[in-house]
Amino acid sequence: MPQHKSAEKRARQNVKRRARNRYHKVRMRTMVKTLESMEDKAQATTFLNEVKAYLDRLATKRVITRNRAAHTKSHLEKLVNAL
Repeated sequence: MPQHKSAEKRARQNVKRRARNRYHKVRMRTMVKTLESMEDKAQATTFLNEVKAYLDRLATKRVITRNRAAHTKSHLEKLVNAL
């Protein structure tokens, strides 16, 4: 149990942030899986732009690291170009 008011507040903030980060990470993984399963190149290209923008947003908010965003974007670009 927290001994100070600031520790109580920090614990409340951590719970909220963890829930928010988990939501964004799950959404990111779902978007990536959806893109990986696409067959149509035109549709995949438009969806790729949405996924890349979302990854950049998560990297800016520090939900994921910049390198992870870059790695994932590169992987998805190769996948779409191969269609």
